Amino acid sequence: MENLIQYFPGYDIRKNVRLADYTNTRVGGPADWAFWPKTIAQVKTVIEELHASDRALPITVLGNASNLIITDDGLRGLVIFLTDLAEIQVVEQTITASAGAAIIDVARVAQQNGLTGLEWAAGIPGSVGGAVYMNAGAYGGQVDSVVSTIEVLTRTGEIKSITNADLAFAYRHSAVQETGDIILSATFALELGDKAAIDAMMEDFNTRRASKQPLEFPSCGSVFKRPVGYFAGKLIMDADLQGYTIGGAQVSTKHAGFIVNRGTASATDYIQVIRHVQQVVAEKYGVTLETEVRILGEQ
Repeated sequence: MENLIQYFPGYDIRKNVRLADYTNTRVGGPADWAFWPKTIAQVKTVIEELHASDRALPITVLGNASNLIITDDGLRGLVIFLTDLAEIQVVEQTITASAGAAIIDVARVAQQNGLTGLEWAAGIPGSVGGAVYMNAGAYGGQVDSVVSTIEVLTRTGEIKSITNADLAFAYRHSAVQETGDIILSATFALELGDKAAIDAMMEDFNTRRASKQPLEFPSCGSVFKRPVGYFAGKLIMDADLQGYTIGGAQVSTKHAGFIVNRGTASATDYIQVIRHVQQVVAEKYGVTLETEVRILGEQ
């Protein structure tokens, strides 16, 4: 597969793509190849062809690349960005959204149609696929409470539907993390609500986010999972790590659970800050901070 552009004529495939241009952290090395499919049929064709090839490439599937860090060495093989697959459909009290749709847009569509259940997603910057993959949540809500089914493409090219019960949802976990299936869409089962109450709740959540989170800087969102019995941000703050900086990556002075790019950060800076925070918190409090953010690429 020396030249994917010739192998898949007419597809939006590019060579040696700078991934920092597409991540929320604004860091990350190059991808050998990047692909922006316009249809599910295009995704299926590429996956089937590469699976059948005796020179198959590593494949990484991304949406908005919001809750991840890509290393400075980048990603080998093919990176598939699903952001052009962003259709959102409403049928009575359900919303079906393509994997590349922003979860915040799905929440807005629910709001416009007087449907309640997705207010918590009003300010989450990730895609539908990413939200399902990691069972995203905020302010007491989670994906697992509203998703009824998802549609996936297996790595052999089969399209199938998976129900909520078979997704093994847990805190920041879904079964897709083990299967490697590519999420194509998700259907959300919502309830009719009072539109004024929905509007007020979403406005409240967005106001709280703006006041507490460092939205003025690039970041990967919440870096660490919540340890049982603790709050990661408070542990980091109590360890006097707010403002700790390596290169251009800094533990946010506004919210200790975030690491921001002050403008010149590399992925290595980010990873070194993460490791230092984990080490100090473990030494001071005996608590292991597990990353919520995904780190992709060689370290």
